[in-house]
Amino acid sequence: MGVVEKIKEIEEEMARTQKNKATEYHLGLLKAKLARYRAQLLEPTSKSGPSGVGFEVQKAGDARVALIGFPSVGKSTLLSKCTHTASEAAAYEFTTLTAIPGVMEYQGARIQLLDLPGIVEGASQGRGRGRQVVATAKTADLILIMLDATKSEEQRRLLEIELDAVGIRLNKRKPDVVFKRRTTGGITFTTTVKLTKTDERTIRTILASYKLHNCDVMIREDITTDEFIDVLIGTRKYIPCLYVYNKIDAISLELVDKLARTENTVVISCEMDLNLDYLTERIWESLKLVKVYTKKRGERPDLADPVCLRKGATIEDVCLGIHKSLATNFRSALVWGRSSKFSPHAQKVSLGHQVQDDDVVSIFTK
Repeated sequence: MGVVEKIKEIEEEMARTQKNKATEYHLGLLKAKLARYRAQLLEPTSKSGPSGVGFEVQKAGDARVALIGFPSVGKSTLLSKCTHTASEAAAYEFTTLTAIPGVMEYQGARIQLLDLPGIVEGASQGRGRGRQVVATAKTADLILIMLDATKSEEQRRLLEIELDAVGIRLNKRKPDVVFKRRTTGGITFTTTVKLTKTDERTIRTILASYKLHNCDVMIREDITTDEFIDVLIGTRKYIPCLYVYNKIDAISLELVDKLARTENTVVISCEMDLNLDYLTERIWESLKLVKVYTKKRGERPDLADPVCLRKGATIEDVCLGIHKSLATNFRSALVWGRSSKFSPHAQKVSLGHQVQDDDVVSIFTK
């Protein structure tokens, strides 16, 4: 029996099993098996064949945004409008056959927008170019799920199922669980909260099914069995996501209003250029980037070419963003802006100082 058949068999058994306290343990084991087979399917152990390889698009700019959706929802048109990159668009399905990159400029930052081929149902099992689409999507800092506003909500549910099946967790954070392998000593199990969605017995059995007999497990939040399996596997990607409903010019104002009020959702019309500027703003907010401007001694700050970094970045990250030798030869830095204690005046800081958006930094080397 092949891996796909085994997955199907487990999914059918899970669908047949009633969810209650008595079946919780059995379902936990099935979920662990399912996760293991899916990992085999998407990341084969044999080195032959390009099954898990992406489209080999070089990462460019300060962040990468992946456009995912079913065929003919307007991904190519959006790419063309936002980045002035020619991506073939037509009224028939499967126009885009490979990943097409474009660069969107916003507030001095360069954001790479990647138009991926339309996903088909069963992409997580390799149908269409599913594996390649998924492998590339995992490298993104933000996923835009493009949806057709004229179609049912089923399209959104199906895409979420496909991405979840391949280990992409949308708008979720990594569970607060510490897991460490050891060579001896058995299993040490500690919890700092009461577990209501799983139990120690289920977790110990899942560890045994993965042949993990010596490890430390510390659980610091009330997690589910699925979340514990995610921690064990360790290859899950937690990526922010925006749901972009296109073709709003073809639906009623009441429906537009309802969609627009949904969390993590933006409504647009590529055809009529409606709301595209707002979408760009939401992309920037979701990426959580900070812009830092550099200043040479005795000169004005360079406001044309900011260094773009992740929220929470330090002066060391600023140094590495300019040139790696700066961090090695670092002596001190002056910072102006919101992160300065003496704002609007400068503060002398070390490598560990956390910068904020629109800070101005002067770096001095040995």
